[in-house]
Amino acid sequence: MFKRKTDSTFALPRSRQRSKPAILICAMAMLAAVLSACSGTTESSSSSSSGSSSNSQEQVTLTLLVDNSQDAVNQTNAYISAFQKLNSDIKIELETRPNGSEGDNTVKTRLATGDMADVFFYNSGSLMQALSPEKNLLDLTDEPLMDNIMDAFKPAVTYKERIYGVPSGSTTAGGWFYNKKIYSQLNLTVPKTWNELMENSSKIKAAGITPVIGTYKDSWTSQLVVLADYYNIQTQVPDFANQFTSHQATIAGTPATLRSFEKLQELHDQNFMNKDFLATTYDSGLKMLAEGKGAQYPMLSSAIPAVAQNFPDQIEDIGFFAQPGDDASANGLTIWLPGGAYIYKESEHIEEAKKFLAFIASVEGTETVAAASSPTGPFLIQGASIPDSVPTVVKEMLPYFDSNQTAPALEYLSPVKGPSLEQITVEVGSGIKTAAEGAAAYDKDVEKQAKQLGLDGW
Repeated sequence: MFKRKTDSTFALPRSRQRSKPAILICAMAMLAAVLSACSGTTESSSSSSSGSSSNSQEQVTLTLLVDNSQDAVNQTNAYISAFQKLNSDIKIELETRPNGSEGDNTVKTRLATGDMADVFFYNSGSLMQALSPEKNLLDLTDEPLMDNIMDAFKPAVTYKERIYGVPSGSTTAGGWFYNKKIYSQLNLTVPKTWNELMENSSKIKAAGITPVIGTYKDSWTSQLVVLADYYNIQTQVPDFANQFTSHQATIAGTPATLRSFEKLQELHDQNFMNKDFLATTYDSGLKMLAEGKGAQYPMLSSAIPAVAQNFPDQIEDIGFFAQPGDDASANGLTIWLPGGAYIYKESEHIEEAKKFLAFIASVEGTETVAAASSPTGPFLIQGASIPDSVPTVVKEMLPYFDSNQTAPALEYLSPVKGPSLEQITVEVGSGIKTAAEGAAAYDKDVEKQAKQLGLDGW
């Protein structure tokens, strides 16, 4: 799965200290003992000097690695603060990493070099399976905390029938944000088919407003039109995920999946995106949407907290609809399951890490994160609910869930996910490649990963 934006306002990952040679450790310990004896004092913490018991349990420090997007950091800090109030003997140090392919490489490199944090948040689904879970992640299958996790999530963090993670946040939808004021001014209605979306876009363009916001400077955003189309694919080819996994079907060779790339090409051919879409960032795209300088933005609902925080006066001006297919009677929503919270298998603080994951996977944990950042869809924790205070744009998605008009994105149904999709969709969206060429390129991109996974048929 693609990632959210890279936010340079947060620090890059901090390298963890590794163990020193035994001789050096012993020498340092002996020196400390001598100095302590000479001074005639005993070591005391600042908490002891302020009146806390000197017999309190020694504090353990866990390291936690997450992506550096604004919302991810906000949510994670909320988890940490609430957890530490309940567990004063455990301190959690936050580390951050980039998003997108750079972030993927950071996670893989740190696992490969034995430099991973005790706990880390990362994608569920196909990208999790590419981390060699048996080797790198702690098996949580038989842990009591798994009783709190809804069955709908477990396959997304399962590898060879073993479960390795818990959901870190709420579900997310892939579709289209739209500016309600612009729609109202131009007497537009929410489209149920792709042709209706294109007709709306033509009217918006004629009014001198950018119809579709493109933010290809952050290349991961270029994938939305293709990835959010999976509900429409599944309605036409219900068994596509299995056929794709076994190499019985390809992207370029299946009309329903090729259509996703054709939709992306059409946005370019109709000149519907802002002229500077290749230089426009995700942050700028949200600003365009909120200020009415762009009418529609294909994006994940995970953008809602950022809009609510940065443009609180405009959040109620923003609506959301599922990516339309070609049949109005089969309109539905592609959803992304929450990312996973994982424990590094070689962590020196396994029990403390389990305690932290148990908090994340609790109703109290969901309430904590919901208070810090508006949920972008239902939680997958038993007994958890969405607060009534969420913006209207979130509530507009709930009917899709209530009527069972949702489908997981392909990466949760198949382990086959190529690493270069965002580069390919940039090329299609900017006219460098045609839809057919992009689909064929992606078929080649996924082949290497499928072979690495040892999948039959490849």
